[in-house]
Amino acid sequence: MNLGFGEVAIILIVALLLFGPKKLPQLGRAAGQTLHEFKRGMKNVMDDDKDEKKKIDSK
Repeated sequence: MNLGFGEVAIILIVALLLFGPKKLPQLGRAAGQTLHEFKRGMKNVMDDDKDEKKKIDSK
């Protein structure tokens, strides 16, 4: 699911029309923070899984 320039432009225009120019930076910041937290959570899950696998393999 790759988005091209045209699709991204349409999404931005629709977002601008729906939320207005003052809300877009806040929405972008919130989306970025959400993505960052999701990545951090997934990394923690993967690290926990690796640690658990090491414990099982060492027994």
